[in-house]
Amino acid sequence: MVEFQPEFSGKMNFYVSAVNALLRHADDQPTIGIFLCKSKNKTVAELALQGMTQPIGVATHKIGSDLPDQLKSILSTVEQLEIELETIEIERTDGT
Repeated sequence: MVEFQPEFSGKMNFYVSAVNALLRHADDQPTIGIFLCKSKNKTVAELALQGMTQPIGVATHKIGSDLPDQLKSILSTVEQLEIELETIEIERTDGT
């Protein structure tokens, strides 16, 4: 998990457009792109998303002692998400 980068907005715009063009059915609700980032600079995020035609949002994702115990047991840790993303990336490069 990393800090929000302006170039993420272009990729998300592409992915939301692709879902709308290839997967979305007429009776589906609108597709929304959401970034879950380690941190964000509000000004950078607003400028990066300015002028985008797709609904895209940026939020920070934190798991810590401020969450209720019942949510801690349900939500993945940052470490678990990083391992899962690394596994997906390895599978993608290996072609499996």
